[in-house]
Amino acid sequence: MTPDVMTVAPHDPSRDRSRRSLDRRQVLVAGLAASALLATAAVPSPAAAAAGRADGPGAGPAAGITGRRASLPTARLPRPTGPYAVGTVALHLVDRSRAEPWVPGTSARRELMVSLWYPARPGGSARPVPQMTAGAAAHFGSAEGAAAMNLGMAPGSVDWGATLTHAHEAAPVDRRAGQLPVVLYSPGLGDPRTWNTTLVEDLASRGYAVVTVDHTHEATEVEFPDGRLATMRIFDGAPPTDPEAISALLEKAVAVRVADSRFVLDELARLNRTRFGGALDLRRVGMFGQSAGGFTAAQTMHDDRRFLAGINMDGEMDYVGGREPDGTHLSGVALDGLDRPLLLMGSGSEGSGDYRQQPSWAAFWANTRGWKADVTLTGSRHASYTDAGVLLPRLARQGAVPEGGLAGAVGTVPSHRALAANRAYVASFFGRWLHGHDDHLLDGPSERFPEMVFAR
Repeated sequence: MTPDVMTVAPHDPSRDRSRRSLDRRQVLVAGLAASALLATAAVPSPAAAAAGRADGPGAGPAAGITGRRASLPTARLPRPTGPYAVGTVALHLVDRSRAEPWVPGTSARRELMVSLWYPARPGGSARPVPQMTAGAAAHFGSAEGAAAMNLGMAPGSVDWGATLTHAHEAAPVDRRAGQLPVVLYSPGLGDPRTWNTTLVEDLASRGYAVVTVDHTHEATEVEFPDGRLATMRIFDGAPPTDPEAISALLEKAVAVRVADSRFVLDELARLNRTRFGGALDLRRVGMFGQSAGGFTAAQTMHDDRRFLAGINMDGEMDYVGGREPDGTHLSGVALDGLDRPLLLMGSGSEGSGDYRQQPSWAAFWANTRGWKADVTLTGSRHASYTDAGVLLPRLARQGAVPEGGLAGAVGTVPSHRALAANRAYVASFFGRWLHGHDDHLLDGPSERFPEMVFAR
């Protein structure tokens, strides 16, 4: 599935970098396509998934291993480092102005699940909420979910439902934190909103309201309050193989994601009045995301000026398809840049690194007028900016090793160093641009984090 890239002479090494970058994106789309062909609408109910029963195609990770669930590897999320306890609430939102874009031919409106994470008064409910609901966790670890996530974890090898957060359901807001700057989080292509809980919880513990967004029918699974499980439907039949079709699919996915994000912010204004008692400061709004979520954050800033600052964690900002001379189809944010701050965070994966390694980042760098910085976490991989970076090493010590080895999934950077760096740089950025305090970590290289390399 090699893209049709225009060839020119003499040989240009930068064009090789562009081709590798495109290949990496197409491999991702191809992997998601293969998983989508496996997926069916017949997934177990949350109750059946929790009990470990195989009720047909799409049964959860406990299928076939009933009675041994307790012996499956489990992992804990690291504790947040901020001064506040954390509360969370899941919200079911319906955008009645939009038809469901991934299920054509129905009258369904666009439904989303989001979670709000915030500083909470201590002494909430005794047991923190799980990272994933029972039905979502079952599908996440099933053959369909594991294939789509591309983690290389064998189906049924991990009890994903056993992972607990440090947040308490619907705990009262800690008013000592003052009015809360709001930050939206958009996950990678195919990822659920729960797949960066470590970073989200930490930001909430520092005095932010963080809203994680599930992009329905693009995520591996989204469980609604009535027990429905919406699985991946983005291919609508046969997956694309033609470069132009892949490009169109990615354009649609980003457009849907941007519309989701803007709708969520609209809804937060309503909920702030009716449910949250004005605790959210919607004059200070930022956004971040990993992979396609980082692209989404940047493009949402481009399209909606209410978003004041953003972080793109290893997300290319182009659509493949070979429409441009260098083999890229650049997005609006890459072509126009921004007049507000954006932090680029690259990885050690092929085609990533600093902005000179990928055409869309280079275009954004040249065109943007706002504050910008570009850092790369040495020894990292694409998934190092997700919960994979902390969970997979802990699971590997229990024998649940990704296919291809742990380093292939999350790199060689020690997980505790990657975690500390991710938390510090995200907190420093939003502290500077939304919270009004600058720790100067983003001024340049730091002795505290020699793993973070600044591009100039």
